[in-house]
Amino acid sequence: MTMKKQELIHLHGLLAQVQNHYEEETGNTVEHDEYTSLGVQPTSIHKSKTDHKAAVFAIARGITSEMESEETERVSAAAD
Repeated sequence: MTMKKQELIHLHGLLAQVQNHYEEETGNTVEHDEYTSLGVQPTSIHKSKTDHKAAVFAIARGITSEMESEETERVSAAAD
């Protein structure tokens, strides 16, 4: 099953909110060079479905990478 463009835009917007919330709660900044280089925002409704799909994957990778690095730091600090 494939997502429609409108669904991808909605998911894109939700992931952007998750990123903002995460950054506010943790004080960490999500690295999003890949996402930024795409030049596609959730409000970029004129961009193609393919563009939004790439942006969704890029922002998701940025969020999960930051969370993984934070988890690794916590485990290392607790292990000492």
